[in-house]
Amino acid sequence: MDSRLAVLALHYQNEVLHPNGRIRVGIAEGDPIRERVVHAAERLLTGAREQNLPIIHVRIAFRPDYSDCPRNTPIFRKTVELGAVKDGEWGAEFASPLEPRPTSREFVVTHTRISAFAGTSVEQTLRMLDVRRLIVAGVATHSVVENTVRDAADRGYEIYVAQDACAAANPGAHSNALASMSLISTITNVNEALEAARADM
Repeated sequence: MDSRLAVLALHYQNEVLHPNGRIRVGIAEGDPIRERVVHAAERLLTGAREQNLPIIHVRIAFRPDYSDCPRNTPIFRKTVELGAVKDGEWGAEFASPLEPRPTSREFVVTHTRISAFAGTSVEQTLRMLDVRRLIVAGVATHSVVENTVRDAADRGYEIYVAQDACAAANPGAHSNALASMSLISTITNVNEALEAARADM
C-alpha cells in the first residue's frame, strides 16, 4: 500500500452537521442534503479505515470566552454572536457517526482559523507519515475546504476533493468553490477517491 495518501476530514462536528447545530454556513436548516453528506463522509472514513489510510480529523473550537477567536472576519464575529463551537461543549464535538477512533492511524487536530494548516500540527503530522497526496472533504466547501485545499496545494500536496462529502448552504457557493478548486486539485467523489487509493495498494 502507498502510505503517502491520507484523508483530511474537516469540521464534521455537531454544530455544523446536526439539525440543532448553530452554524448554517455549510448546510441550511432543514436541508435534505444533510443526510447525504453524512453518509458520504461515513463511507469515506470507513473506506479509509479498511485501507489503513491515515485520517486527520480537524475540528474548529474556541475557548469559552473566545479569547482565541479572531474578530477580523464576519464569519468569526458571527461565531461569537451565536455562541458556537465552544471547546468542551456539544457543538464542538464530532458528529455521530463520524467520530474519530482511538487508533494509531487517526489524529485529531483543533484549529481556530479558516485553513486546517494555520497554526496547527497538520503539516507536521503529514510529514511524519510521509504523506504526499490528500483526500479532502468537509463542510463548508467554500470555507474550510477551499482554504485548506489552497494551502495544501501551495505546500506541494496532490489533492483529491471528495465533493459528495462536502456541502455549502448555498448550492451556488458549493459549485463555485469546486470549480475554483479544480485548477489546483482533482474534483472527484468518495467512491472514486477510495478506488484510486485502492489501486495503489
